Amino acid sequence: MPEAINEFARVFDSLEKIIFSTTLKHVEGTNSRLARADLAEEVLTLKQQPGKDICVGSLSIASQLSERHLIDEYRFVVHPVVAGKGPRLFDTMKLQETFRLDFLGSETLQSGVVALHYKKHT
Repeated sequence: MPEAINEFARVFDSLEKIIFSTTLKHVEGTNSRLARADLAEEVLTLKQQPGKDICVGSLSIASQLSERHLIDEYRFVVHPVVAGKGPRLFDTMKLQETFRLDFLGSETLQSGVVALHYKKHT
């Protein structure tokens, strides 16, 4: 296995993972648990605790959190690929208003991927 994949797996396995599902009764995996509260309740509880950022890997969950104004920062990862079809982030969000983002930084990876970091304007 390439070193970069091993490094990603090592970091990912070390993170707490909270799974939101309407069908699963239990989850397996390192540091994984099934959410018992509803999405907003669970995230509000997590935000009260000390620790690191909450990362979301689901368009559906990101959309729901955005609708409830529970996202403080956005990290967009732009890959050097033009996709003709597939899910798009902002198509799933039901935004009621336009909001500004303040640029916090960017990083260009060797692969050409660009990671952009913004926070919600206050």
